[in-house]
Amino acid sequence: MNNKKYDIVSLGEAMIEFNQTDPEQALYLQGFGGDTSNATIAAARAGARSAYLTRLGDDTFADSLRRLWQSESVCAEGTDTDAEAPTGIYFVTHTKNGHVFTYRRAGSAASRMTPAWLQGIPKQIIEQSKWLHLSAISLAISESACETSFAAMRMARSADTLISLDSNLRLKLWPLDRARLVITSAIKECDLFLPSMDDMTTLTGLSTPESIVDWSHAQGARRVVLKLGAGGALASEPETGLRAIVKAHQVQAVDATGAGDCFCGNLLARLAANDELQTAVRYANAAASISVQGWGAVSSLPAPQAVKNRLESPAL
Repeated sequence: MNNKKYDIVSLGEAMIEFNQTDPEQALYLQGFGGDTSNATIAAARAGARSAYLTRLGDDTFADSLRRLWQSESVCAEGTDTDAEAPTGIYFVTHTKNGHVFTYRRAGSAASRMTPAWLQGIPKQIIEQSKWLHLSAISLAISESACETSFAAMRMARSADTLISLDSNLRLKLWPLDRARLVITSAIKECDLFLPSMDDMTTLTGLSTPESIVDWSHAQGARRVVLKLGAGGALASEPETGLRAIVKAHQVQAVDATGAGDCFCGNLLARLAANDELQTAVRYANAAASISVQGWGAVSSLPAPQAVKNRLESPAL
């Protein structure tokens, strides 16, 4: 694995973001999103050699995303253009109860990916990466995208590429019964499962971190990091006997958009650099605590020095 060209490659849908900057006015800041793209950029900023696999429309939004990846040193050779479908967009509105997402992604170019599309450059990149990262959104945007995601996992397994999965449950994209069936099947392929408490309570009916981690291992996940928001994360690795809460840094959040993606990308970057799991989780917690203090999913992603500075302050 040390001879791999890339540390992390992600597969999914990249999108254009319009984030409301004032809850009292219809003013939006244009940025970038898509959970797996966010995670890939976060990993690249953390120093990981990163690549991204997706399909984009033949439009100006796609051009903006390609420029973004180039500026962030993310290899986009595995992206493709679909002249008959658009690049997806979404809006983030903010209320006293938190942020709300509104998507315009039906029939997007990414939703039209197929297993056949993986042949060629995408397959080569998967085989040349230490990690393949996906999320449940990669599985949910269409039947063909789901099939493509599982095909990518099979390619990764054949090439000794490790697999990580973020639970990112979006019931606007698929019914709960199907989500439960598909995500459970995907967990079986995981070397690292990255669920959140809210997602897993909905998916499993379980209500305690310990029971959710136990359930995840029972489905086949080798390592589990349960994201607990302000409560930090519960890291579990039966092989080494690790089962521990890693505390979060308490900060005043401005915008939590993409915080989980920031966590995942930084965690994978540190694992690719051979950190032990608990050390990597501590780093990812610090990175996520910085990301929630800025607007947008990408612009708020921290650089390594900022994370190192945050690590020097105690987590509460």
